[in-house]
Amino acid sequence: MRAFLASSIGVVCTAALALPLTLNPPPARADRAAGADPAGGTQSLPLLPLGGGGLNRGAVMSSGPVQGVAPRSVRPFSLVGVVWDDASAPLRGQVQVRTRAAATGVWSDWRDLEALDDDAPDPDSSEGGDSRRRGGTTPLWVGDSDGVQARVRPSDGSRLLAARPADLPSGLRLELVDPGRAPDLPSRLRRSPATLSRPLTTDPSSDPGSSEDPAASAEDPSGDPEYPSAPPELQQPPEPEPSRPASDSDPGAGTQPPRELPAEPPDTSAARPHTAPRPRIVTRAGWGADEKLREKGHRYTKTVKVAFVHHTVTGNAYSCSQAPSIMRSIYRYHVQSMKWRDFGYNFAVDKCGNIYEGRSGGVTKAVQGAHTRGFNTNSMGIAVIGTYSSKKPAAKAVKAVAKLTAWKLGLFGKNPRGTTHLKSAGGNRYKKGTKAKLRVISGHRDGYNTECPGTGLYGKLGTVRSTAARLQGR
Repeated sequence: MRAFLASSIGVVCTAALALPLTLNPPPARADRAAGADPAGGTQSLPLLPLGGGGLNRGAVMSSGPVQGVAPRSVRPFSLVGVVWDDASAPLRGQVQVRTRAAATGVWSDWRDLEALDDDAPDPDSSEGGDSRRRGGTTPLWVGDSDGVQARVRPSDGSRLLAARPADLPSGLRLELVDPGRAPDLPSRLRRSPATLSRPLTTDPSSDPGSSEDPAASAEDPSGDPEYPSAPPELQQPPEPEPSRPASDSDPGAGTQPPRELPAEPPDTSAARPHTAPRPRIVTRAGWGADEKLREKGHRYTKTVKVAFVHHTVTGNAYSCSQAPSIMRSIYRYHVQSMKWRDFGYNFAVDKCGNIYEGRSGGVTKAVQGAHTRGFNTNSMGIAVIGTYSSKKPAAKAVKAVAKLTAWKLGLFGKNPRGTTHLKSAGGNRYKKGTKAKLRVISGHRDGYNTECPGTGLYGKLGTVRSTAARLQGR
């Protein structure tokens, strides 16, 4: 989920619960900003011509037609993005926002939002062909905020233009998402006021999820009383596991990525199955998904041959106790702002190593997501919450991705160290109909010309593959 490289400026299973998981609404929290809707919601503000008046406080854009939102107070929100009417219309512009922290009244620096057209439904799918679907940027997590300013100026991808407003897509709107309050978690998991009021910071050295940061243990899911790894009461109940598919015999004579990939090892799953323990997974109910928002029903594919790894590009200035709020915010942005049928990724992982159920339909099943444009069939998408363009992900997040892929790919007889083939539904790297040779655990950039999942996270995929294979007993 990021701009294109050159063209543009997702433990053994514990005992099942006897009854479906239900969570009672908690009492109103005193730390919630005044005016916040307990159920959450989205404010949609049109971007209007600003002229020179929108270019203050150290603006880098000094001329040309600018659309945006002048500095203003708004109802509380925690995530921001920009959308436009036609999903097929390219942005060809630079989007910047800054926000005001509700706790301190301090305005942030200007921050860029990138076009979101690589984490998306397949063009030939009913979800991708929905006329209501909108174009949009990556969303940015900003924490509790009550003020905003935004600006968008036309660009040709390398320089800003003194162009007409018509060069920007029509219907530009600023989306301000309030995730609402969390479900009523057990007392030992309730978020403390200190965590909720922690000021937003963009200083990388203060990010507890950095693998280089000695303070990372403060967010350790095994030792943090605020938000340890998913407890039994929030884990996904087991579902019937799918029958193991036949060996993948796709000859795959199509286009390969530029670098040489190892030959696909023989699939011996029928004679000697390789499985891995099921990791602990926070259910949709556990992170507070409002099931009334998404479309009814589910769409499935035949199997899971590839796990695509992403980063959400929502920023790293979050505590792991805020991850459920980020999940609710992204969910609302995908469904209500972008007009997708559901949360785009099949799973998400926070920097403490907690795993979250993403798109609904069953964690053991081959649910079609909206995560890797052109390759959403017979694959799954895993998004590590944060931005890893240069920053390395926390070791616990990398290990969680390995545990998740080992288990889920094991259900479908796939070797995490292997390669396979997927048929492209159309994208900027593989034309429609191309049989692409891909690693069973791939980064998003392997299937689409994009920076995702960031250099920092992409560099850890070798560790993910080797760890996942070991967990499968290979």
